[in-house]
Amino acid sequence: MNIKLRDPNKIMKLSRLGSFHQSKLSFLRSFLSEFKDWDYKRDIFNLDENGFGIAVYSFKKKKRVYSLICFANQINDNERSDRVIATKWDAAFTLYDGVPNSKDIERLKNEVPKQEVGRLSYKELTLSRANKSVRVFNHVVERLSNGLQPDLDLLEKVGYLYRTTAVYGSGKFGLADRFRIKNREEINGPFRLEMMLVYLVRQFTFDQVNHVAKLKSPKKAVNLDPRICKNLGIGNSTGLGMAPFIVNHPTLLNNWILSRETALKKIREIKIVKIQDIDLFKICVRNSIKNITSWNTESEYQLKKIKHLLNDIEKFLDFIENKFNFKIDYPFNEIYLWLEKEVGEECIEYIVSIMMEPFNEITEPLIKKMSSEEEKYFDIPTNRTVKELRTIIEKSYSNILSIDFKKQENFKKFWFISKNKEEPRLADRFEEQGSDLEQPLAIARDIKKLYDKLIKSKSSLTIDKFLIDNSDLRHVIRRAFIIEKFPYSEIQDNTISEKIVPIDMLRLKLSFFGALKFDPRSDKWLRICMFQGAPLPDELKNYDEQWVYKSHFKL
Repeated sequence: MNIKLRDPNKIMKLSRLGSFHQSKLSFLRSFLSEFKDWDYKRDIFNLDENGFGIAVYSFKKKKRVYSLICFANQINDNERSDRVIATKWDAAFTLYDGVPNSKDIERLKNEVPKQEVGRLSYKELTLSRANKSVRVFNHVVERLSNGLQPDLDLLEKVGYLYRTTAVYGSGKFGLADRFRIKNREEINGPFRLEMMLVYLVRQFTFDQVNHVAKLKSPKKAVNLDPRICKNLGIGNSTGLGMAPFIVNHPTLLNNWILSRETALKKIREIKIVKIQDIDLFKICVRNSIKNITSWNTESEYQLKKIKHLLNDIEKFLDFIENKFNFKIDYPFNEIYLWLEKEVGEECIEYIVSIMMEPFNEITEPLIKKMSSEEEKYFDIPTNRTVKELRTIIEKSYSNILSIDFKKQENFKKFWFISKNKEEPRLADRFEEQGSDLEQPLAIARDIKKLYDKLIKSKSSLTIDKFLIDNSDLRHVIRRAFIIEKFPYSEIQDNTISEKIVPIDMLRLKLSFFGALKFDPRSDKWLRICMFQGAPLPDELKNYDEQWVYKSHFKL
């Protein structure tokens, strides 16, 4: 059986993309898999009684070493802010290429806490900062220092001791450019070094809280139970600053989605599924219910989605356990067809992710294809014709061509860069000022504008000639030629519509990062927790790959 890849015009709608969940293709899970046989070590841990000082952690294999350097600093409560414009944080971090010596550490001690305004070098690979959840951190210290474990209800509600406010890489602020390291096999997957940094920061938070508690009460203190540590992650608040990324990196987005779609296609094409693979799939579905029911949020929008997801999952479980015969040919194809008929988008994509769990032989080769050398596709083929470009748009943007941009509802929003926060924001074109500073993120509108111009142009006209009078449309001409080769490179929705739900764009990216649960605080930003439930560093050499479906605080 030859199953077709799912239609991009359907899958690339924001409601569908905003229903994606983590999978074995997600970057934090592929990072753990890649580094499970590396040697982990805490090399330096020089903190005072209050937890301030320097720590260094490393992963080593053969002659390759990556070292996380941590700087824990004392700040006043009124200096603690998660806003981009903050200048002080509880801790600052950099991932160093190799083993730092005392001179390196001294240099970085003066630069890393400054973050964006510091002077970094090609030896530094990633940069980050984080703030404590002061309430949780102090609670844990207090309980541990008195020989007690912390309140599990509080920990479950928050899910972390620290939250990052930014993670930078790929040449920003003097960090190593991608070209220096892109050929290293172990970091071939997207954002692998960023995932390493966050993972090691997580371990630092446990070591720090244990250290402070121990020095507060040397005779009475106990360490945080490893089982509790395992179910704590690193928090993060993600706003609209992340949304333009998936618009501005079309070939990368395509490769992420294509890998996922290819995995689904190959799984649906399996004629006879092994009993052990069926059992693993069923176990993951059953266990995942605990995750869904422990999803903490006050968002009515998300609570509604969770309720529908839970109802659909229970309906699906009843189907596969009581009504479905896995012994038929191509069982996962039949399951997928049932899903499309019987449940909502959230559940469909949730189960698609779980389908991958038994099939490492399918997912692992795809992970290596999720990066992109984007500069290769930057040039516009100026020798092509207007007719060819018109045909591409008619095929690849059919949904977008039907949008009437003369209606206010279809161009009500605009994207701009906030002067105060220095991040992308979304505003109302008819109620707020600044539309003259609009960012080029309204791809649907600009494609429609381009098409209207192409219709009026001579079919044989070459693109170089067309560009003479239409240089303002260069960015979407480039995108149209990209989508010809990369069918999943474009969101097939209107990003300036009054109906846009921006967090759908955030959820898409965060699902590929590996976030398990999403807590929207509005339609424009949400909270997540990374690595919650993940194995601790000393467990990596032999851990349960399905840990994502077993994350909860019941000891």
